[in-house]
Amino acid sequence: MLRIYSPSGPMDLDDILVILLAGGAGERLYPLTKERAKPAVYFGGPYRIIDFTLSNCINSGLRHIVIATQYKSLSLNRHIRMGWNVVSEELGEFIEILPPQKRVGEHWYLGTADAVYQNLYSIAREAPSHVIVLSGDHVYKMDYSKMLRFHLERNAEATLATIEVPGTESPRFGIVSVDATERVTGFKEKPPTAASSPGAPEMALASMGIYIFRADVLVLAVEEDAARSDSQHDFGRNIIPSMIQAGAPVYSYRFYDENKKAAKYWRDIGTLDAYFEASMDLCQINPEFNLYDPEWPLRTYQPQAPPAKFVFAEQGRRCGQALDSVISQGCIVSGSRVSGSILCPNVRVHSFCEIDQAILMPGVRVGRHARLRRVIVDRDVLIPRGALIGFDLEQDRQRHTVTEGGVVVVTADDEPLIGPIGDEALRAEAEADRSGSAQT
Repeated sequence: MLRIYSPSGPMDLDDILVILLAGGAGERLYPLTKERAKPAVYFGGPYRIIDFTLSNCINSGLRHIVIATQYKSLSLNRHIRMGWNVVSEELGEFIEILPPQKRVGEHWYLGTADAVYQNLYSIAREAPSHVIVLSGDHVYKMDYSKMLRFHLERNAEATLATIEVPGTESPRFGIVSVDATERVTGFKEKPPTAASSPGAPEMALASMGIYIFRADVLVLAVEEDAARSDSQHDFGRNIIPSMIQAGAPVYSYRFYDENKKAAKYWRDIGTLDAYFEASMDLCQINPEFNLYDPEWPLRTYQPQAPPAKFVFAEQGRRCGQALDSVISQGCIVSGSRVSGSILCPNVRVHSFCEIDQAILMPGVRVGRHARLRRVIVDRDVLIPRGALIGFDLEQDRQRHTVTEGGVVVVTADDEPLIGPIGDEALRAEAEADRSGSAQT
């Protein structure tokens, strides 16, 4: 049994319940979220976005976790079932899915606080002393037990994690004001200007959407909020400001990054361009986010797939090669060049292709002579022979989504791609690829 110690005495982490909110639609990541919730979007090869928060929980010693889902949750539910059966039910540990049940009314979740309110029955059954509320759509490394110790030492009713951001970016965040003891004195959601962070006049303290509540305080707060018709039922907009106004001891915990880099890493990769840039960073020699730290393992569902393979070194053509790239298990790069790209599991790149700054999700097939640049290709898409994507954005816009930053997003529902070899040959090659009979 894991414990943390504070001046008020030891606390068993078994008395802590984690509520992970994973129902976000991720509208700004559309079309990647057309068939899946934002926390289920792939990031960094085999991982899903939710894996980073769940890994934080396990690495922090937290084993009582419920995940509140809502929007298009099938792939997320399957991922949790297949990849996160790492806890011991015999020891009372669990990672459990909580779908919307309309237990208190006829509406779905109206906000983050309402998602907790509608699941008070599940909270009561576990009888925790404290509840940690997390979001499933951020990428970062954090030991929540350190924040819990801070919370207990301050005898706080609520504690929220904060990170310093440039004051000019305050319209993007919930901004926190604190006194010399880190007690929260004010909270404004996305203000045009922000109060300076103590000791850093050009910086502001932004809420990370990570909260610790004394359980009885949380129950009372969301019950009172649910009775208000003028509330948006959101922790940042309503619950925390109401507690501050009532004089409750609410504290700010400065984010301590387990990523072990000079700059603290916390990303809400909420847009396609932000998602693409954060992904491309992983391909750098010294990326901002470290996937390879054995002291902070990142867990996910790992499909049963063979190692990645690069072929045709001795058959008169260029050998398959990958430079400055992340290549997952089950991938085959055949006589092609991949640079600055991320290949998720079981991707096939056929011969004579050029893949540059691309994200290829699981099961993608790239036909011969295709050229891709600054492209995101969704799961199980077949890129036909000779396709050219990312070089003529005006032409790409006729078939695909093109972001403000010039990234082309290709999905299975897009207008069919036609390569220069013609329709009949394309259909024949596509059929051969599906049957597995085409040569690479």
